[in-house]
Amino acid sequence: MTIIRRALGAAALATSLACAALAPAAVAASLTIGMSGDITSLDPHYHNVTPNANVAEHMFEALIAKDEKMRFKPALALSWKPVDDTTWEIKLRPGVKFHDGGEFTSADVVYSLNRPATVKNSPSPYTIYTKGFKDITAVDKLTVRITTHGPYPLVPNDLSTIYMLPKKVAENASGDDFNSGRAMVGTGPYKFVSFRKGDRIELTRNDSYWGNKPEWDTVSLRILTNDAPRVAALLAGDVQVIENVPTSDIRKLSADPSVSVFKVPTFRMMYLHLDSNRDVTPFVTDKAGKPLARNPLKDARVRTAISHAISRQAIVERVMEGAAEPTGQLVNSTLFGHVPGLKPDTFDAAGAKKLLADAGYPDGFALTLHAPNNRYVNDEQVAQAIASMLARIGIQTRVEAMPSATFFTRANKLEFSFMLAGWGADTGEAGSSLKSLLATYDPAKGWGASNRGRYSNPALDAKLATALTTIDDRAREKLLQDATEIGIKDYGVIPLYFQINVWAAKKGYKVVPRQDERTYAFAITKGS
Repeated sequence: MTIIRRALGAAALATSLACAALAPAAVAASLTIGMSGDITSLDPHYHNVTPNANVAEHMFEALIAKDEKMRFKPALALSWKPVDDTTWEIKLRPGVKFHDGGEFTSADVVYSLNRPATVKNSPSPYTIYTKGFKDITAVDKLTVRITTHGPYPLVPNDLSTIYMLPKKVAENASGDDFNSGRAMVGTGPYKFVSFRKGDRIELTRNDSYWGNKPEWDTVSLRILTNDAPRVAALLAGDVQVIENVPTSDIRKLSADPSVSVFKVPTFRMMYLHLDSNRDVTPFVTDKAGKPLARNPLKDARVRTAISHAISRQAIVERVMEGAAEPTGQLVNSTLFGHVPGLKPDTFDAAGAKKLLADAGYPDGFALTLHAPNNRYVNDEQVAQAIASMLARIGIQTRVEAMPSATFFTRANKLEFSFMLAGWGADTGEAGSSLKSLLATYDPAKGWGASNRGRYSNPALDAKLATALTTIDDRAREKLLQDATEIGIKDYGVIPLYFQINVWAAKKGYKVVPRQDERTYAFAITKGS
C-alpha cells in the first residue's frame, strides 16, 4: 500500500506540474503615470516643492497623513496629543519596517525631525515646519515627546509634512546617495528601483507595507513637463494617467469615450512676488534700459497699481480656460484662516495709472517678469498675459521664463525683481503661507523661507507670532486673518488665482482628485 500511495502521489505531482506549465503565467500589474513637474532631488528634506514631495510620498511617510480633503489621519503615528501647553506626546505605530527590514522606532523620529536644519542650500527649506520645536525626545521605542518654545497648536500640521527616514541609513547620506538610490529607504507602500533625472522614477510594491497594499506591482512615474507630449502619451496608451491636464485639452479629453477626467479646486495660489526691500533692484529700468536710481517696487502705490492693472478674470477665462478661481488672499474658503470678504482687486487701468503718477512715475518704467515655464499650469502664458496688461498702464514688461530648477535656484539667490510663482498651503491652514511668503526673513525662526521679495512688516509679524502660540482655534484664526489682511493690503505679494487641478486617465482607471495636487499611484485603481 505504501508503494501504491507513493506512486499515486508522484503521478498527481507530475500532473500538477504539467498543468502549471501549460497555465499562463500571472501578469504583474503595472501603472505608468505622466507627471508634470520635474524633480530637483530625491532627498525628501531638501526642497519643499510639490513635485518632489509627491514622488517622495510613494516611498516615505510622515507621522500624520492627510486625506484628499486635507483632513488628518494616522500614519506612522497612531495618536498625538498635548500633555501641557508646551509638550506633545506622539504614540508610534508598532511593527512598522523600513524597506531594508529595519524597525521604525522613536530614534528615527527624533533624527528625522532634526534633520531639515542640517540640509544645506535648500531652495525652500523644510525648517519652516520644524523651527517651532524646542526639543524632541524618545521616551521609549514607540513614544516621542516634543517640547515647543511656547504654546504651539500647529504641531500636528507640521508633523504631517516631515518624512521619516531611518537614522542608520540617512545620517551619513549625501544628496547623491538619495538620487542614486543608496539612501532611498522609507516605510512607504513602494520601494525605489531607479531614477533617471528628467525622465522617470521606477518603483516596486512594498509587500511588507503596514497598510493597505497598492494594486500595482510596479509603477513608473514618467516626467513629462511639456503639455503636448504628456497628453499624447495618454492617448497613445504609453501612460495610463496624467496630471495637470492642459486647459486647452480639457474639453477634448472630456468628450473622448476612451478617457475619464477628474477635477478638484486646489489650494495652489498663484501670485506675484515683488522686491520690496532693496533700494536698487536689478531688473527695473527706465524705458531706455537705464537702471533706476531707486526701486519703485518699494512704494506701496506702485504695488497697488500693478495689482489693479491685472484682470484676474481675463486670465482665468482666456489663459486658464476656466480651470482657476480668482483670489485676493492666501488660502481658499475650505482652509483655516481664509478671510471672508477679502476679494480680489478689481481691474482698473485708469486708477492704476493715477497711482503710478502719484508715486512719481507718470510715464511708467520697464521691468522683467521672471517665471518658470514647466512648473505650473500655463505658467509662461500667464506671465505673458500679465506683461501685456502692465504695458497698458505704462509698465513696459519683458518676460523671461525658464525651467523650474533654474528658476527656483535663481529666485532663492534673490536675483529677480518681479516674479510669478505658486504656493500650496501643505499644512491645510494660512499659517504656513504667512510664515513662508510674508513673514520677515529670519532663518533662526524658520520664517520667510520663500519670501523672495524680502517683504517685511512688523505688524504682520506680531499678529503671526501671537497666532502661532494661541491654542484657542477661534482666536488663532482671527489672528491669521488679521495678518493676512495686513500683508495683502500692503501688497507684500499679489495673489492672482487658485488652480483647479485636472487629471485624465484611460477609461477604467479611477483617480482620487486631491486638494493638495498629489498624484498617488497607490490611490489609483482599475475597474469599471
